[in-house]
Amino acid sequence: METIVVPDPGPGEAIVKIQACGVCHTDLHYREGGINDDFPFLLGHEAAGIVESVGEGVTNVKPGDYVILNWRAVCGNCRSCRRGKPWICFSTHNATQKMTLTDGTVLSPALGIGAFIEKTLVHSGQCTPVDPKAPPTAAGLLGCGVMAGLGAAMNTGGVGRGDSVAVFGCGGVGDAAIAGARLAGAAKVIAVDIDDQKLAWAKDFGATHTVNSKSTDAVEYIKSVTDGNGADVCIEAVGNPAVYQQAFAARDLAGTVVLVGVPNPTVKLELPFIEVFGRGGALKSSWYGDCLPSRDFPMLIDLYRQGRLDLDRFVSETIGLGDVEEAFHKMERGEVLRSVVVL
Repeated sequence: METIVVPDPGPGEAIVKIQACGVCHTDLHYREGGINDDFPFLLGHEAAGIVESVGEGVTNVKPGDYVILNWRAVCGNCRSCRRGKPWICFSTHNATQKMTLTDGTVLSPALGIGAFIEKTLVHSGQCTPVDPKAPPTAAGLLGCGVMAGLGAAMNTGGVGRGDSVAVFGCGGVGDAAIAGARLAGAAKVIAVDIDDQKLAWAKDFGATHTVNSKSTDAVEYIKSVTDGNGADVCIEAVGNPAVYQQAFAARDLAGTVVLVGVPNPTVKLELPFIEVFGRGGALKSSWYGDCLPSRDFPMLIDLYRQGRLDLDRFVSETIGLGDVEEAFHKMERGEVLRSVVVL
């Protein structure tokens, strides 16, 4: 445990008192040096809390607001925002000032947030006000993994009524993609994993079919339950080239493959080029579920409050700040969907 120096908020910045923060696989990527090597990191980014203070010029939030933190605060001015596609903003905002250790060592906050801490400094655009009746253990999960999965199905994949969807990898992101596909009206949702426990979790989130790809050819199984055609939308939530190749082979003609799993930066993907052309359709990458936090977070919290989106089911355990390291080990062993730090 470390003491962190958090500066007063400057122009456009806010201090948020963290109430809960999920332990996300992206934090593990940071810990292992898989994102960059700007050590030391202040990890944690999947968080909800209360705005404590704001800097000059901040108008979108005020002290006392209950907010979910996001890591893609749109700028409104880049070429993508000007084209009316702010969810793929090319110039997202972070706080300008830096948090430090007491000896002045500058910290790199994970995804510009850094929420394994009592209070954090962010850009005000990273704060999205939502209904305070939603508990922070559930609401904070929309800050990253669950939003990524929901958005991969609902936004990037464009899943529609009656579609068939195959989801490869049934951790937190994959199960959120399953939940999103069901919300969007998919008729068949096929969960693929090599862990029977994760396949059981997938059923809880709405999978209509499951297949353990360690013992069964997943591509052939998916075709067998889709009239021999393959799925309309295949979502790869692992970030593994071999799994992506399965997703590519398992989609219907003119179908869509969505990559939402984060690959290791050193790996390469090989596909038969004639199949890329001949199968048609689309190969897409999903950045943060192509979400627009100001639009999507309040809507999804409303669905949660209505009982239509079970965010609580993603919470495997609640822990303290001192338990984060063990939570990483549980994640590596596949024992949890989400460990959530409660402050």
